[in-house]
Amino acid sequence: MYSILLSAGWPIWPLLLISIIGLAIVLERSWYLRQIHVFPKDCLETAFSLCNQMLKDNKPSDAQISALTQLSPASPLLACVLKEKLNGSNSEAALEELQAVAQMTWFKLDRYLGILATIATIAPLLGLFGTVVGMIEIFGSQGAINGAGSPQQLAHGISVALYNTAFGLLIAIPALAAWRGLRALANERQRECEEFTRQLFKKLYSQS
Repeated sequence: MYSILLSAGWPIWPLLLISIIGLAIVLERSWYLRQIHVFPKDCLETAFSLCNQMLKDNKPSDAQISALTQLSPASPLLACVLKEKLNGSNSEAALEELQAVAQMTWFKLDRYLGILATIATIAPLLGLFGTVVGMIEIFGSQGAINGAGSPQQLAHGISVALYNTAFGLLIAIPALAAWRGLRALANERQRECEEFTRQLFKKLYSQS
């Protein structure tokens, strides 16, 4: 494998770099978007427990709501509803604040996915660029121009140049598949956040 990388020339090194970046993003996002990470065991229980406590006119403390905010990536949304109700905000003001917090939450869920999509797009182009560079070097050599080059050497040079295209596709195909899967997973977590927040909001503001 190392000999192939050396034979393919310098254009293959950017491909190797983006493949490492892409793999790191896939591993990080796969861990981050786990349901147990976005909605840990105590997160929803704590949020609805504080909600029930608030409905019984037993107001939770700011420290309890702050602690809820730190539990998971989704917990700031739940804590925002509780905080707005605790501060006496009406439903319109609470919704406005909730939308701002939601934008920050969606940004966290979508983080790095754009980079992964870019890697899936440019990897074949980088592979093609490497192939073109290799072909230019082959046909631009003095031996190839004068017709003195060995056919075996020419065929070998072409096959080496094509390594770049093959490597580009080898990166792009899994990157595209991973992006689509992680994009669907992020959308699913967003829908879950919206549903749990809606339930909490409806419970607190149903009589408003």
